[in-house]
Amino acid sequence: MSIKGFHIVFIIFSTLLAIGIGLWCVWVNLTVGEPVYLAGAIASFVSAIGLIIYGILFYRKMKRLRLIT
Repeated sequence: MSIKGFHIVFIIFSTLLAIGIGLWCVWVNLTVGEPVYLAGAIASFVSAIGLIIYGILFYRKMKRLRLIT
């Protein structure tokens, strides 16, 4: 696997991890009621959105440069 392919896979797994942590923080906030978990959930979801945007832009750039078919 090339470094470009690994980069795309790493972005996908990082996005899934951020979404999972955000869901876990929401669940803990509902059960415990600590506001710090709500802040963690918001930060995780914002990070996931940023990773999705970054992944799309990276993929488009690699397609444009014809490095990924």
